[in-house]
Amino acid sequence: MSVAALPLPQPRDGVLRRISDVLVRHPRLLLALLLLPPMLWIGVVYVGSLLALLAQSFFSIDEFTGLIDRRFTLKTYAELLQRSNLDIIVRTVTMAAAVTITCAAIAFPISYYAARYARGRVKALFYIAVTLPLWSSYLVRVYSWKLILAKEGILNWAVGQLHLAWLLDLVLSLPVVGGPSLSISYIGTYLVFCYLWIPYMILPTQAALERVPRSLIEASADLGGGPARTFRSVIFPLALPGIVAGSIFTFSLTLGDYIAPTIVGTSSLFIGQAVYTHQGTAGNIPLAAAFSVVPIAIMGIYLTIAKRMGAFDAL
Repeated sequence: MSVAALPLPQPRDGVLRRISDVLVRHPRLLLALLLLPPMLWIGVVYVGSLLALLAQSFFSIDEFTGLIDRRFTLKTYAELLQRSNLDIIVRTVTMAAAVTITCAAIAFPISYYAARYARGRVKALFYIAVTLPLWSSYLVRVYSWKLILAKEGILNWAVGQLHLAWLLDLVLSLPVVGGPSLSISYIGTYLVFCYLWIPYMILPTQAALERVPRSLIEASADLGGGPARTFRSVIFPLALPGIVAGSIFTFSLTLGDYIAPTIVGTSSLFIGQAVYTHQGTAGNIPLAAAFSVVPIAIMGIYLTIAKRMGAFDAL
């Protein structure tokens, strides 16, 4: 018997055949069925938890009993505007902005070289070098920097060997950002944040620079534009969405981190540490929820601006 004469396999269950026919005729229904489980998961677990968090922020702590008063009030947000809590917010946002600007300044030349000049194995090595720190544990990296920046660490030893201990002492004596050692100062926290998040700035920036047409750069040169003018008028504007996309990661990750500043830094709190302290040790869940709303609100504004600048196209 020839192959053509063999009977085609038929579905045994007529119900399954009808369901299959309906899904083939209505592809949108198939798409809806495929998306329903993950959307339900996101809606219940993620959006639901955010709504519960928002609701908690409108409660307050009864000063007499210490229990949560579940009546709607803005008392907790008024407490959030106290000087000590505002200092935490300003400190965190300032650190996030400083880390983002530094990462952008460091990442741009690296990304430009990778996008314009690196080829073959060199480009492969570039991707490995950028992503290699991400292969190890977050805690391992932070504790490694704790040892590097400690008073007995290798960085202090290297500075001493170069006879630059006076310069390090001068930096540590600076008000606000200084401290007993780099591992117990805002400078140390800043260095650790820059190290942790810079891969998230390099990769989107490099992807944006890859998409800059070489013909535009050549056209700028043909029209008499020098390297500086070409950079200002052609390269940087086209690469800006990638930089903004990277800044979404660096800014938001710094804004919410509480582990790095706990291990490397001073006793002054950041927003993440304040949330952890109030919901844990202090037991003030409404204030912890109000603190959690702050980075969400800030990132909501930030993402709106980033979207208008075309950052999502570079992701």
